[in-house]
Amino acid sequence: MTAATLHPGTAAPASGPGLAGFRRLLRSEWTKIWSVRSTAWSLAILVIGGIGLNALLVGLMAAHWNTLSAADRQAVTVRGVFGPGLTFAQLPLCVLGVLVITGEYSTGMIRSSLLAVPRRTPVLAAKAAVFGVVALAAGGLLAFVSFPIARAMLGSRVPESLGDPATLRAAVGVGLYLAVLGLFSFAVGVMVRHTAAAITAIIVIFVVFGDLSQLLPGTVGRHINAYMPANAGILVTHVRQQAADLLSPWQGFGVLCLWTAVLLAAAGFLLARRDV
Repeated sequence: MTAATLHPGTAAPASGPGLAGFRRLLRSEWTKIWSVRSTAWSLAILVIGGIGLNALLVGLMAAHWNTLSAADRQAVTVRGVFGPGLTFAQLPLCVLGVLVITGEYSTGMIRSSLLAVPRRTPVLAAKAAVFGVVALAAGGLLAFVSFPIARAMLGSRVPESLGDPATLRAAVGVGLYLAVLGLFSFAVGVMVRHTAAAITAIIVIFVVFGDLSQLLPGTVGRHINAYMPANAGILVTHVRQQAADLLSPWQGFGVLCLWTAVLLAAAGFLLARRDV
């Protein structure tokens, strides 16, 4: 009996049962993600572009520090010295999160994956795990390379050090935030299955809804805005919590994780029930 004739709820013999089979899936997905040219290009843009842009903008701030407004100086203090690079890095990472899965739909490779392992949930879990690790590593590299460069440029103007628990948490938070943000995008890609539509949906969720929600009046508007996925999650990358923040850094990150978990569960449900 071939993998194609197995019942969708049964594991393929080639994949093996249990943990050993899942390890083989992880190795297969690791090889697959690096075989796609867009992975290397997206990560290069994310890391090199993010570090370069961060250094450029921090250098400009250092050169014009005396002319900066109090609000601009406070923004550096709150968001940390890797804020500009992080803002830039979100775009290529979200695009990569979508392409990891929609690229397989556009090329038909997803059919081969699901024929080899008819149980679709382990396939989705392996893809998410591999991409999450890659995104976490890229985000960590961005933060821990950007910080000493920016710190050298700003000197004593911003007395931050990785020895400070809040600063270290923010640096680690850059990797965590980008990893979960990427998984959020990945889940949207699984559900939508089309690259342009998935990227459009992410822009609407993060930019349109995230920004427009702050225009809602009263306490309800403030809470809706605070609990939007990107608005909440990015708090874990801030060095200092502001008085106006409704969530602590870890609470905000937890909200983003909850959003992402719900979307991944929905993605798994749809993947298991739809034709490829």
